[in-house]
Amino acid sequence: MTDDQAVVFEARGVSKAYGTVRALTSVDLAVRAGQITCLLGDNGAGKSSLIKVLSGVTAPDGGTLAVDGEPVRFADPRDALDRGIATVFQDLAMVPALPVYRNFFMGHEPVRGRGPLARFDKRKARAITEEQLASIGIRLTDPERPISTLSGGERQSVAVARAVYFGARVLLLDEPTSALGVRQAETVLRYAVRAKRQGVGVVLITHNAHHAWAVGDRFVVLKRGAVAIDAAASDITLDELVRHMAGGEEVTQMRRDLREIL
Repeated sequence: MTDDQAVVFEARGVSKAYGTVRALTSVDLAVRAGQITCLLGDNGAGKSSLIKVLSGVTAPDGGTLAVDGEPVRFADPRDALDRGIATVFQDLAMVPALPVYRNFFMGHEPVRGRGPLARFDKRKARAITEEQLASIGIRLTDPERPISTLSGGERQSVAVARAVYFGARVLLLDEPTSALGVRQAETVLRYAVRAKRQGVGVVLITHNAHHAWAVGDRFVVLKRGAVAIDAAASDITLDELVRHMAGGEEVTQMRRDLREIL
């Protein structure tokens, strides 16, 4: 994988502060079509602040966002979605009691008829949902089953499939594998790769270096709100990535201090 793919979405010198706390400082991030960019960092590194800016939840204090090289300002997540920037947050924004197909088409319901006679096209919604989920290995024995009966990994995959089906050009995945077992995490990561192969630019936000390493084409590590490293997969090893995330020299010094105490 090279950096020859077109940059479809980018942050340029983005900064954000909350009162006296500076959450982001001059952050650059380029998202390329057909590439998975992994955004990593420890708790408090600035990952959550950056995804809020990228998804339109909050506006940056400084710097710009650009889609296809054109500067943009998002009023809210719907505005970002209209520009092809879809975000799958940890809470998934789903209604647990509703069937899977109703969640899949929430906000995009197909209808039959026109005007006052228009009604939800259940048959079409079910058929498309079953087709899309089957393509990622999820087969519904009962189309009416509530989405809450799916595993955590399956629900994440439904959210990703939904975003891609409705035309996302950029997919922001907010800690999609946190609190998931190995097999469930694999389900989510597999579909992230499938989205990439369809030409979608994927940003995987995670604190798990091993999950990132399994699928990432590029790795951006945040530390105290700034970019500590931005490297292609060919230019960094897993050990180096883990060391940058863990604090590098800070961890080494901590080990020395602890050995002196012990």
